[in-house]
Amino acid sequence: MTTENSLKAALVEPIGDADNAQNVTSIEADDVANGNIDEQENFEENRADFSEEDAVLDAEKAGLAIGEETAEELSAEEVDTNDLSGKSKNELVDMFASLLETEPVQTLRKNVEAIKIAFYKLHRAETDAARKAFETTAAEGEEFVAQVDAAEVRLKALFKEYRTRRDEYIANLDSIKEVNLEAKLAIIEELKELVTSDETLNNTFAKFRELQHRWKEIGLVPQQKVKDLWETYNLHVENFYNFIKINKELRDLDLKKNYEQKLLLCEQAEALITEPSIVEAFHKLQKLHDEWRETGPVANEYKESLWERFKAASSRINKQHQEYFDALKQEQMKNLELKSELCAKTEALVEHPYTSRKEWNKASERLIEIQKMWRTIGFAPKKDNTRIYERFRTSCDNFFEAKRKFYEGVKNEMEHNLQLKQEICEAAEALQDSEDWKHATDELIALQAKWKQVGTVSRRYSDQVWKRFRAACDKFFERKANHFASIENEHEANLQKKLELIDQMHAADIKAGGYDMIKDFQRRWSEIGYVPIKQKDAIQKKYKEAVDAMFGVLRGSERDRSMNRFKERLQNMKSSSDRRVRSERERLYNKVRQLEQDIALLENNIGFFSKSKNADTMIADIRDKIAKAKQELQLTIEKVQLIDSYKAEAGVEKE
Repeated sequence: MTTENSLKAALVEPIGDADNAQNVTSIEADDVANGNIDEQENFEENRADFSEEDAVLDAEKAGLAIGEETAEELSAEEVDTNDLSGKSKNELVDMFASLLETEPVQTLRKNVEAIKIAFYKLHRAETDAARKAFETTAAEGEEFVAQVDAAEVRLKALFKEYRTRRDEYIANLDSIKEVNLEAKLAIIEELKELVTSDETLNNTFAKFRELQHRWKEIGLVPQQKVKDLWETYNLHVENFYNFIKINKELRDLDLKKNYEQKLLLCEQAEALITEPSIVEAFHKLQKLHDEWRETGPVANEYKESLWERFKAASSRINKQHQEYFDALKQEQMKNLELKSELCAKTEALVEHPYTSRKEWNKASERLIEIQKMWRTIGFAPKKDNTRIYERFRTSCDNFFEAKRKFYEGVKNEMEHNLQLKQEICEAAEALQDSEDWKHATDELIALQAKWKQVGTVSRRYSDQVWKRFRAACDKFFERKANHFASIENEHEANLQKKLELIDQMHAADIKAGGYDMIKDFQRRWSEIGYVPIKQKDAIQKKYKEAVDAMFGVLRGSERDRSMNRFKERLQNMKSSSDRRVRSERERLYNKVRQLEQDIALLENNIGFFSKSKNADTMIADIRDKIAKAKQELQLTIEKVQLIDSYKAEAGVEKE
């Protein structure tokens, strides 16, 4: 990515030592407002997929609604919509034309619905792409007009023919049912005649089979006639079997065949109880009932038990079907309520006044969440489903339109921002060859801060103007880095000198050199210049430790001399009188007690000072006094112990 937001490195870097380092602020990628991110495109990428719902809505707006399903359409096989994926619009239209020519109109509904949705998904995608291409080159005020789609014109013509044939079929359905009723009544009359026929039994039985076959081939009859018609037909079928009972072997064979067929129907009905799709199980059960009616009688001893078994399985499936649709109805009402709430939330987003890109982005993210939630909710009741989706879609479209107008409003602002950034580039280019390092650095940092405050520019120019500004800044700071490189080399050399001096301090005979030697080391240290700032604290700590060690050696030698002098004094006291020794011990003992009191007082004072602000200096001074007092205390105690040791050797009791 070459955009300004993708730049992870800082424009400027702090360079130099403790005196020359500039604590400049880098421009981080997340802080740069450059206009390279197209919020609308990102939002479109994250939107939930409503292509199928949009296709249904577009088809209805195009006048391609079908209407309520008939019973035969409900029982028709569903089309596998995966077969339609990858097909072009013309291929879908050709498939529609082929189905219309070869299949009964009452079996086409589900196929037509699937083709219609697949077609309008492609149609909307092409229209949206054409609209975007138009908007990139259109003059101000020019409106997009979709081109006439020849495939859509052909689809609409085929759909009109389909709907005409379907309407005719539905309009003629009652008369067709009456014709079917007359045809079945005629078959019943022919069954009656078979009983009185003089033909041979074999010919009569063949005629009976042919009548059964014709009965099955005839379609629906008026619903109110179904029960009486079937009972009459079944009665005459049984009469026929009674008629041919003289041929017991033939009759028993047919009854056995019917028994086996109805037993199989019972098993199939019972198997439907575990069918995953309750709706599919119900439809299959209706077909099993049709087969049951068309199957002839069984022996009387099996007739009742078979029917009870078949009826029991049917009752369970019918109950499941009823419970399923009751639950589905409640669920759909709940879905309608949830979708209505989401519509209200979307409409609230549309009505809210947004004044910044940040607010629009936040609202867009919220709308994405709402759309994803919508996708998790199932269908509303059929009569409300399209209406609630159209309400939701309208709200979303209104949001997009308002957002588009907002970005149109900031177009002039972006042009002004481009002019400001070009002026900043010119100012940076005027500084890129400067050798006034501090002044130019400050100026460039100020320009960087100003750059961050300027708003976004057009995506077309943002990368170009950013690279121009960065190039000027990079040129100056590269020159500055080269300039200070020699200073850094000098600092490295100074670091080595100071390390060598510390080694000399550790090796020096400080007892022989005394305080003058320490002062000389301190002078030589101060004459060495700066070291790299990263090593400054560490090298200073080593130097202080070395100095403290030298002073410690000197203090230790002074203590030894002090004790030697005291021993000489003590020898002189021995030769004179014990009273002087006791007097000296008493003086030293009093001094010990006084020092202990002084130390306790000083330590108590630290507790008071630690509670006050800005007391660090005084606390450090008190701690130094405590350390010296403790050293003096230890020395005094040792002198007292030396006197006691002398008295013990002389046989004198301690006081």
